[in-house]
Amino acid sequence: MSQAIRFHYRGKTHHVQDLPATRTVLQHLREDLHCTGTKEGCAEGDCGACTVVVGELLEDGRLDLKTVNACIQFLPTLDGRALFTVEDLRQPDGCLHPVQQAMVECHGSQCGFCTPGFVMSLWGLYLRHESDGVAPTQREIDDALSGNLCRCTGYRPIIDAAQRMGQLPKVAFDRAQVSQALAALRRDTPLAFTHENQTFHAPRTLEQLAQLRHALPQARLLAGSTDVGLWVTKQMRDLGDLIYIGQVAPLREVGEHDGWLEIGAAVTLEQAYAAAHRHYPEQLSELWQRFASLPVRNAGTLGGNVANGSPIGDSMPWLIALGAQVVLYGVGGQRVMPLEDFYLDYQKSALQADEFVQAIRIPLPRADVRFRTYKLSKRFDQDISAVCAAFALTIVDDQVVAARIAYGGMAATPRRASRAEAELVGQAWDQARVRAAMAALAQDFAPLSDMRASAGYRLRTAQNLLYRYWLETRTEAPLAPQDVRAFAVTTRG
Repeated sequence: MSQAIRFHYRGKTHHVQDLPATRTVLQHLREDLHCTGTKEGCAEGDCGACTVVVGELLEDGRLDLKTVNACIQFLPTLDGRALFTVEDLRQPDGCLHPVQQAMVECHGSQCGFCTPGFVMSLWGLYLRHESDGVAPTQREIDDALSGNLCRCTGYRPIIDAAQRMGQLPKVAFDRAQVSQALAALRRDTPLAFTHENQTFHAPRTLEQLAQLRHALPQARLLAGSTDVGLWVTKQMRDLGDLIYIGQVAPLREVGEHDGWLEIGAAVTLEQAYAAAHRHYPEQLSELWQRFASLPVRNAGTLGGNVANGSPIGDSMPWLIALGAQVVLYGVGGQRVMPLEDFYLDYQKSALQADEFVQAIRIPLPRADVRFRTYKLSKRFDQDISAVCAAFALTIVDDQVVAARIAYGGMAATPRRASRAEAELVGQAWDQARVRAAMAALAQDFAPLSDMRASAGYRLRTAQNLLYRYWLETRTEAPLAPQDVRAFAVTTRG
C-alpha cells in the first residue's frame, strides 16, 4: 500500500497522495497548490527563479536550512522535511521581511520575474547570519546569488540589498517550532510511495538499500536530482522505479581514518567540498566556489557526481590526481578501487547491476605532494568547464618522484595524462622537462570541439595549465597565482 508524502509547509503538515513520483516541487507549488510566487524560468536548475528553502532536522537535533532549485527536485524528496517559499516571508502584520524591504529600498527589482528567487537566496543568507549579527562578506553574497540570473538590474542593486538587509530591524525565525514539527514527522519505516505502477523507495539503512538494489537492479538511483531531474523536465523520460539514497544515514557521514577523508555518497556537494577544503584550503577554494551554484551544491552529492562520471565533471580530475578511491557496496559486500579505474568509457563504469557507490575516500595531505587545481570556463560562476585540470606531483630535492596529472573535458571520461606523467617522473623539475610533458599531452588526448571550446583551444590550454602549475611550484622563485598572468605577458614580449 502506498504511503503519503508528508512535509511541513505554511505552518502545518502537508500530505500528498495520488501524484506522480517525478512531479517536481515547483509543479506542485504552482499547479496543485496555486502558490505562484515561485517561478519557472529554465526548468533545469540554472536561472534560480524557482529557488526555495528546504529545512531538515539533523540527527544531532540541529535544523539545517538550505536553498535548492524547486524545478528539478522531485516531490517525494520533501518527505519529513520543511518547505519555505516566498509566500512565507510575509509578516503577520502584513509588512515585508527585511530581505524584501531591502530589495525595495535598493531598487533590486525591475521586471520582477526573477525577484522571488533572489529573495529566497538572500533569505537563506539572512538565516545563516541571524544569530551572530555579522554582515555577510562579499564572497558570501556572491556565492549566495551564484544560482540566480537577472536580465534587468545588472546585479549591483541586488548586491546592495544583500548588504542592506542586515541593517534593518531584525525578524526572528522560529526554528524551535519548525524543529518540533519535523520531529513529529520522523518515520520508523522507509517511505514507499506508489503512483501508477511507479514506486519511490526511500530506504533508511545500508542493508535496506542493498536489498532494494539487488531486488530492483533496473530501478534508478536518485541522490540530489540535479542531473536526473533534467531527464524528466527536459527529456520527458519515464524513469521507472526510483531508489532515493538521501535518507540512508551511513551515506550521509563524513569521517577520517587511516590517512583518508571518507565522504558518504549522500553527502551534499557543499558539505563534501567544505570537508575537503579544510584539508586543501588553497587548492580547492576557487574550485569549490565555481562548482555550479550554491542551490545545486546544496542538493547534488559528491557520490552522484562521481557515479555519473561526466567527462566535464569538476570533481573527478582533482580526486583522481590525489589518488582517491571509490567504495562500492552491494549484497555481496564492499569493494574498493582507485577512482581512475572506475571509469571504463563514456557513461560506462565498473559499477555492477546490484551495486551502488557507498563513499569516496580522499587521501589526506602529504608534505611532499604539490597539489593544484584549475578550471577554465566562459563564466566565473555556474558554468561548465571547457577544461578542468589537477596536478599532484611528489618532488624531492627538485626531482619528480611521482606524478599524477588528470584532466576533465579532454576525453570521453575524466582521465590521467600517462605520457605526460612519464616525461616527468625521475627527471628534474625544470622548464625543459615541463615543455616535454606539455608536448606529450598531444599524445595523451585528442579533444573534441563543441559549444564550449574548440579542440585546439582545449589542447593548448591544457598544456598552458601544466606550465602554469610549474611556475607556481618550481623551487627557484615560484610565482603566486596572481603573478602568473604578468609573467606570461612579459615572457611573450
